[in-house]
Amino acid sequence: MSHFVLHPQLQQDSELVIELTLCEVRLINDAHYPWLILVPKVADIQDVIDLSEVQQQTLWQESALVSRALKHLFTADKLNIAALGNMVPQLHLHHIVRFKHDISWPKPIWGQVPAKAYIDADKITLINRIRTEIELRKNP
Repeated sequence: MSHFVLHPQLQQDSELVIELTLCEVRLINDAHYPWLILVPKVADIQDVIDLSEVQQQTLWQESALVSRALKHLFTADKLNIAALGNMVPQLHLHHIVRFKHDISWPKPIWGQVPAKAYIDADKITLINRIRTEIELRKNP
């Protein structure tokens, strides 16, 4: 049996926010957008249908939890959720907070502008805010 290993590109592009029952929640290092990914801690999966039915239900529950936390923290014009996998085959679910004034609006974020890395202090503050909000919503 294989063990879960985070894809090197996801490791390079993101920081761990919190571990949930099924997923790692990770902040993408792009200060243009509040952008999280959920990565199921299951080895060798590429698509949602590769998960068991129970795991699929857990993924959607955790996605809803993260979505509610993001909606509470940010006054978004839209919350985009996507599972693409064209560049990184390991299943990961993007949760991207979009604003009408963001640098890519209304276009998709991919390929519009180079990523802008967070200042370390800002990244730590944001990770802590998001983690706290998820924890509060996880244990009401």
